[in-house]
Amino acid sequence: MTEILVGVSGIALDSGRVLLVRRGRGAYAGHWSLPGGKVEPMEPLRAALVREFAEETGLKVEVGRLAGVNEAIDPEGAWHYVIVSYFVEVKSGTAGAGDDADELRWVGRNELSDLELTPHLERYLVQFGCWDG
Repeated sequence: MTEILVGVSGIALDSGRVLLVRRGRGAYAGHWSLPGGKVEPMEPLRAALVREFAEETGLKVEVGRLAGVNEAIDPEGAWHYVIVSYFVEVKSGTAGAGDDADELRWVGRNELSDLELTPHLERYLVQFGCWDG
């Protein structure tokens, strides 16, 4: 039986660009996605996002308003994530890929087609109000 896991992701925007990480391992390794990860037992969602964002990007963020919720489901049933996404504001730090991120990049909407994105990421970013449809 597949366990349902809770994850968080953060949307950092700067001048029409969003911060993405290229996943180094785990689900969708090699794909570009929002920084974030799994929520630990008894860990509040916002605290998990601050921790995960720092681990993956080296940046300290302040968590803002809820952007939305999405899912990532393995067709073979190995995993099922419910991902809660928030807008974040970068407060300090030096950006650099860490933990399970191989690379990070600020990306404009016109650059998304050049990247191998996690499924539905562009649709979620539009749905969450990052760019016009």
